[in-house]
This record gives sequence, C-alpha cells and structure tokens, in this order.
Amino acid sequence: MADAAKPLQGKRIIVGVSGGIAAYKTPLLVRLLVKAGAEVMCAVTEHALQFVTELTLETVSGNRVYSQLFDRSNPHSTEHISLKDWGDAMVVAPATANIIGKMASGIGDDALSTLLLSFRKPLFICPAMNTQMLESPALQRNLDYLRANGAVVVESTSGELACGTTGNGRMEEPERIVEQMIASLADHGGERFKILITAGPTYEKIDSVRFIGNFSTGKMGFALAEEFARRGCKVYLVAGPTHLEVHHPDIERIDVVSAREMYEAATTLFPSCNAAILSAAVADFRPEHEADHKIKKQSDKDDMTLHLVQNPDILATLGRMKGEKQLLAGFALETDSELENAKKKLEKKNLDFIVLNSLHDKGAGFGYDTNKVTVIDRSGNIDAGTLKSKQAVASDIADKLLKYCKT
Repeated sequence: MADAAKPLQGKRIIVGVSGGIAAYKTPLLVRLLVKAGAEVMCAVTEHALQFVTELTLETVSGNRVYSQLFDRSNPHSTEHISLKDWGDAMVVAPATANIIGKMASGIGDDALSTLLLSFRKPLFICPAMNTQMLESPALQRNLDYLRANGAVVVESTSGELACGTTGNGRMEEPERIVEQMIASLADHGGERFKILITAGPTYEKIDSVRFIGNFSTGKMGFALAEEFARRGCKVYLVAGPTHLEVHHPDIERIDVVSAREMYEAATTLFPSCNAAILSAAVADFRPEHEADHKIKKQSDKDDMTLHLVQNPDILATLGRMKGEKQLLAGFALETDSELENAKKKLEKKNLDFIVLNSLHDKGAGFGYDTNKVTVIDRSGNIDAGTLKSKQAVASDIADKLLKYCKT
C-alpha cells in the first residue's frame, strides 16, 4: 500500500510534452509527480523543446528524456516499445491539437506519437490551445473518440491565453492534474473505489401493455459509468429500460424496470460503495393498481380515472443511509426557479453536490448527445458549464466527485 504522504509510491509515469506554450508548466508537473512518490520519464516532441529544455526535464525527473525516435544513444532500438512496457500510466501535458489529432488518427511519426500509439495503460490528456481551436468540431470529435477508447481528458480552464485573448483553452494547473491522477491511480487503502450509478427512465405499469414513463434515454448515466470505469473504478450501473450497451469490463450492469426495482437494487448496493451518482429519471408516481390484462376502452364513457401513489424516494433514502466517508450526488431537471429548487434538493436529500439540468437550454436534457449542466456543492460553490458532449460532461462530474473523495 502506498504511503499516505506519497500516494503514487511505486508508480512509473511517463510525461509526454508537445509543442505548446503551456510546456513551461510541465517541469512543475514532473516535480509534483516525483514528490508524490512516482518515478518519472519524459517523452517530448521536437517542437516541445522550443518551450522547455531537455536539461530542465532531466533535472526535475532524474531520468533521461526520450526525444528522438531513431537515436543511437537510446538504450533500446525500439525505445517506444521499451518505454511502453516501463510505464504504469502516461500523461500528455500540454496536449496540442496536433498531438490529439495524431492520437485519434493512429499516426506515429515522432518519438511521442509513436509511443502513444503503442501505449495501452491509463492515459491522461491535458489539452492546451486557443479557444477557437479547442471548440472546433474536429478537435471535439477527436477528444470524444479518445475518451470512448479509455483516455481521461483533464479539461482545460478559462483565462488569459498566449494569443492575447481570454477564454477556455488554458492547460489545467499542475496541482490539479496531479490530484486527478492520484484519485485514479493511487492505492486507496488497498481497496478499489466503488461507485453506484443509476441511469435511464423507470416504467410504471398501468396494465399488460401500457405504462407511465418519461423521455430519458440513459445516455448521461451510461457516459458516467464508462468514465468512472476508465478511471479505474468498479462501477455498479443500475439501468432502467434502454437500448444502450456498456463496453468497459469493470461495469456491472443491473437491469430494472420500475422505480421500486431500482430502489431495491440501489439500497442493496450503496452500503458497499464509496460513492453514488443518481442520474436516473425515476417516476415519482405509479398506478395504485396494476391490471393484469389490457384495460379495454368503454364506449359508454368519455374518460377514465387513474389513481396514482407515490414511489419510494431513492435519493432521499440513500441520503439517510450515507456514511461519513461516502459521497452522494444527484441530478435535478428543472423548468423554473432552477437554482433555488436545486439547492433545496441538495439540502433536503443530504447530497454532497447536485447536477442541475434546465429544459430551457437548447441541446441539453433528454435524448440529446450533448448536455449543459450546473454543479452546486454543499459549500455553496456554483460551477456553470457550457454545452458539451455528454462524455465531456461525465468527465467534468468525475473530476468533481474524485476531488471530494473521502477514502
């Protein structure tokens, strides 16, 4: 088990550096990884050396720098394969649009891109570029592809950029990058981080052919499950009716139909988990009586009365069950007084943070591949996001939860 003061003790980490101005931050990143107990080697592009020197990286890492694909001074003629076997994880900081494009396209034409092409272990990507480049459809498509294939994207932040403008595209600060890597890679007391996620709708049967439901597809919850599994977590995904499939082998899927079935599964699994995120759109009510046959239309009546009763509140129940070291987050889909209602739900249900959706935001909510959320935590911090792919939103939420990890 790793020393608490050195959570990355025994880990071998490769730091990839591509040619962006944010490379001036990389020596501090290397130093912080070494301080956390990791052994570090750096692999760089030719353009990276315009911003940071090999001598600097060798000094802070204590190891030679891999900079040339064909260099007689390399210990091995196939150095990219040797390094791939040596490293336990890899972080690319900064990751320019060029190196991201190469990773997504399978191009290996220099020391760093060839190493990345062969690397099959935990990979962290820290984008850094101009806002227009970051927001381009091609770049976002490439990032989504890399996420879907197991990479963790450490999202860039907003601020002053090298081009003189202000906007999103600054590489995340080294301290935060290391925090995220520790959350994913560190040995948490010898036990794997376990998380419960609920997703999709619930169907409440009226009779043998009809039900009460909603328009949820489960896309957000499934994106969360894949994101946490990619970060090394064991995921229990309790899913309502949906056509979606899981891909990562560390996701255990439990299929349910009704709110009561989801309640039973969630309350059974939660005590053994470190955290839970409840993103499912659970029906608040169900028919009091469920007919075992199709209810026929009666020609002498113009209407029908359906009496509904309340379903158990899964989120509130887990809030009462939550232990001192457990984290609990929920979703709130609102149509009016969004922030006020979300804050009330946060307090009432004993959550650590809540993810707010508004149906007023175009491209967000049920059925879309994109989402726009606002995260509110118990300290009153409000983080309003922009419209992103649901994979990118899942990455943001994972960052938030693992930052507050209590294990």
